[in-house]
Amino acid sequence: MQVREGMSEVVLTVGPSHTLRDAAKMMAEKGVGAALVADDETPVPCILTERDILLSLGGGEDPDSERVADHMSDTVIAASPDWSLEHAAAEMSRRGIRHLVVYEGSDLVGVLSMRDIVRVWTSEGATSGMSPD
Repeated sequence: MQVREGMSEVVLTVGPSHTLRDAAKMMAEKGVGAALVADDETPVPCILTERDILLSLGGGEDPDSERVADHMSDTVIAASPDWSLEHAAAEMSRRGIRHLVVYEGSDLVGVLSMRDIVRVWTSEGATSGMSPD
């Protein structure tokens, strides 16, 4: 199976000046675990994940005053919709991340999460094609 079969086409974008509470609320409303961060000054998007928000809250920071810009990752790992889910999962595991931003050429087409991969692999009749160890 390919990335295109598992990715979410729902892509949430927030601004770097949004508060963490605003971002968390929007993520919860859309049912996503990550938001792309974009503004006119940045040519490529950054990413804010639920883990970033959790680390801030766990550190005692105020979600009403903390800004997305101070917690986002400016390194977004891109995937192709033609990648196999196995390749995507291996890339996520190797890099210690849970989300890949999916581009077809220069067009943003979706986001693939580890949760998406598990959903596809555990759906009725799905197989990963990987051999058991």
